[in-house]
Amino acid sequence: MELEATTKARLDEALARAGQRSTRQRELVFATLLRWMDHPTADEVFSRAREQTPTISLATVYNCLETLVGCGLVRAVNYEREPTRYCPNLNEHAHFQDRVTGRISDIPLSESIMATLRTLLPPGYEADSLDLYFHGTIRKQPSKSTSKS
Repeated sequence: MELEATTKARLDEALARAGQRSTRQRELVFATLLRWMDHPTADEVFSRAREQTPTISLATVYNCLETLVGCGLVRAVNYEREPTRYCPNLNEHAHFQDRVTGRISDIPLSESIMATLRTLLPPGYEADSLDLYFHGTIRKQPSKSTSKS
């Protein structure tokens, strides 16, 4: 699984800023996350990465994910007591988790929604980030053309 040239350059630049270097394993893990965009756990990333590189270890996948999160290329998404999931979508968005299937979908948040949410903070409070997620059920599955998982 190869990264496109612009994506590889973005990976290389982010790693360099963090004092890290690009490796085949980091490229593979990043490419795996970008290919499916379905908020996988580390175990799911490991399973998918092994299809391309059978010798990759679970520890290597965990280390790669930690590095990708540390350089700001991937978000770690935590839901209550569930395993951490990984999201490469860096645009402002919320998450929706279907209680029946466990599927997690990205819900885009416009600038106006973000501005409104920031007004909810009491005076003197300043948020560095916002994590918003919904839990419920998807009664009607979105069509493949509009789904953003």
